[in-house]
Amino acid sequence: MFTKDIGIDLGTANTLVYLRGKGIIIREPSVVAVNTRTDKARYVGMEAKEVIGRTPGSIVAVRPLKDGVIANFEITITMLQEFIKKALRGTILTKANVIICIPSGVTPVERRAVREACQKAGAKNVLIIEEPMAAAIGAGLPTNDPAGSMIIDIGGGTSEVAVIALGGIVSSRSIRCAGDQFDTAIINYIKKKYNLLIGERTAENIKIEIGSAFPGEKEDKMEIKGRNLVNGLPENVVVTSSEIRDALVEPLSRVIDAIKATLEDTPPELSADIIDHGITLSGGGALLRGLDKLISRETGMPVYIAEYPLDCVAEGTGKILENISKYQDALTENVKYY
Repeated sequence: MFTKDIGIDLGTANTLVYLRGKGIIIREPSVVAVNTRTDKARYVGMEAKEVIGRTPGSIVAVRPLKDGVIANFEITITMLQEFIKKALRGTILTKANVIICIPSGVTPVERRAVREACQKAGAKNVLIIEEPMAAAIGAGLPTNDPAGSMIIDIGGGTSEVAVIALGGIVSSRSIRCAGDQFDTAIINYIKKKYNLLIGERTAENIKIEIGSAFPGEKEDKMEIKGRNLVNGLPENVVVTSSEIRDALVEPLSRVIDAIKATLEDTPPELSADIIDHGITLSGGGALLRGLDKLISRETGMPVYIAEYPLDCVAEGTGKILENISKYQDALTENVKYY
């Protein structure tokens, strides 16, 4: 009566919370606005993202996760406290059993930091699951079957590539090259070509509006604003989708290399299954236009985008919560509760 089960997709860019029996109830940016005089959090999530660039000097917007792992422990605790409190609707006596996702390539120290942050944020019990497994379950892949399934989850900080069979990860790669690195590549390209400095939010908007990984039927253009690095004055330039495609070549090639390396480590029997069933794309990076076509061309395999790519990891934690005995093998430790 006094315990609720929640699943958390603790992402570099966004955090999603799944409440058992209710579905995904929170989708917020992983941002905290901190008052530097008092070291207290002023805004968390969407409110914090909205005040970026509009705050006085005493308030700084911080992203407590970098490359999929905790970079600022105290602020991560504050953020998780806020999200868990929202999920439990401020009930005082209620405790939460939590399943939380981590990248498959984290170290034991980083894993322990996630567990401790959850416990200090008010979780009663904490179970950890690796992101590609949660994404595969959320995307509806038959993870418990003997047949092999391949998932590519491209988030904000990490890209996870995994081949899954019989409830476990057979071969995987976790690289710290994903949405944030795509944004950085766009910033650097525009700085180099136009001597124009743009911010992270502008780069993200460019990526969403006209970014692509593969030549499309029509080329889009977009006017962007920034600061000229020669004279220091504000300036407008027009960029095309082919230019942005050039900017993304290097980070995308790293993702492709990780996919090929994972396929090389895959047993031949499972490789045959992947040729039959194809590769599934999830995460925010799956929304980059033409990425499925690029991966298909490079691997020679059919590539499908999950129905709701942004929700796959959170939905996966939810499916585990709803049927914990079925997915026992997917968890990194034995279940003593729930």
